[in-house]
Amino acid sequence: MIKRRARDNQLQKNKQLLLKLTVSLHQPLHHVKEGWIVQPLDHFNQQNSNTFPQRFFVNEAYWQHPDGPVFLYIGGEGPLVEYDVLTGHHSDMAEEHGALLLALEHRFYGDSINPDGLKTENLADLSSQQALTDLAAFHQYISQNFNLTHRNTWISFGGSYSGALSAWFRGKFPNLVYGAVASSAPVKAKLDFSEYNNCLSKVREAFAAVKEALMSGNINQVASDFGCCQIPKDPYDQIELMESLADIFMGAVQYNEEGVLMSINELCGIMTNNSQEYQDGMEAYNRLIYRFTSKEPCLDISYEKSMKDLMDTSVHAGRRGERQWTYQTCTEFGFYQTCEDATCPFSGMLTLQDQTKLCTTLFGISQHSLPARIAFTNTYYGGDNPHTHRILYVNGGIDPWKTLSVVQDGTEEGEEAQTIFIKDTAHCADMSSRRVTDRSSLTKARQEIEKHVANWLKAAAQEKLEKGTS
Repeated sequence: MIKRRARDNQLQKNKQLLLKLTVSLHQPLHHVKEGWIVQPLDHFNQQNSNTFPQRFFVNEAYWQHPDGPVFLYIGGEGPLVEYDVLTGHHSDMAEEHGALLLALEHRFYGDSINPDGLKTENLADLSSQQALTDLAAFHQYISQNFNLTHRNTWISFGGSYSGALSAWFRGKFPNLVYGAVASSAPVKAKLDFSEYNNCLSKVREAFAAVKEALMSGNINQVASDFGCCQIPKDPYDQIELMESLADIFMGAVQYNEEGVLMSINELCGIMTNNSQEYQDGMEAYNRLIYRFTSKEPCLDISYEKSMKDLMDTSVHAGRRGERQWTYQTCTEFGFYQTCEDATCPFSGMLTLQDQTKLCTTLFGISQHSLPARIAFTNTYYGGDNPHTHRILYVNGGIDPWKTLSVVQDGTEEGEEAQTIFIKDTAHCADMSSRRVTDRSSLTKARQEIEKHVANWLKAAAQEKLEKGTS
């Protein structure tokens, strides 16, 4: 996935929204209850009695007790926050339909992890299959604790990896969840995800200039220009620098107007604006320097430090999520954002070989085993042709992850559409609460999502009525 900076920006945005909600008292925090469920570490091995604590949040503020629906927000590759049951489009719809709001944190992320959980031998219990079974056990736990019955219709929600989990939960446990919304969900695993990096010629020119400067021995100047904490003399430090610079553009493309430092239009304005004057022959390079801004005192490009962070097995490291997600890319998904083909605007230094080498270094997983692992994931879940029912796939036209999602309907004539494509929005944009500044296409897409959810709830109620009278 995109590296730390864009994800941190999203978390910061969520915290700010939460603060606004608390101040306005529209949805005070006392409505949210934190809970814990004890889950088996291995659902598929009855001889293994080890467990771990899994965190969840409940918001009963809107719930029309006792028969109101249940809206389940599924956690992904990071910590849950109270925000996940307080705001967002699923929360808006919960208010409309009188739903009980739930959010379950993913095993091995955030606080849902044992103290020794990040050790390599224990990561074997981290997988999407185990996570889906956690959701099934959580369904049973909540049903017992809230006296839920077949009259309570469950609908799941998620975005990005958790969007894939939302789709897969409905696909693997259709008796538990009636419908699923899967926003920007990469349901197709792929080893070399080079499509992520399709971008502009000016960006390509800028990265070529940086690479040329490094190769020609101007390392000290490059370090000074980009405010590096270290002089990138080591080739791996140079790759770290290139990845950090690439993150600027990857963050803008993935999230656009949804909380990153600059939108695509603003970024392209800097890279292509002819009114700005630069040194001859160094135009693109200098535009890249101008674009690079960081709240940190310097840009940390130490490969050694990155590796140290990835090898950190402490509970504190669990909240960062990078070690766990790297493990899941090695064992299930791939998703390596490489830059080796001619269309890539960044440096050709970002290779598949270097990225998959981490699997061996960190976890002892052979690089050669990755294609078979990814093939299994696609066989198990169905890839981007899953043959499932009542799953709504929502994607944005400027989101690079759309190529790994379901973007075209495979429904029969007369069936309800299963996809919504928002031409000019970014990754998971539809998941935010409604705003007056939203594009009309995003507003229309949310209305379509609301229509699907309302239709599912009506259909579920009708089915229960028919069963009750038969």
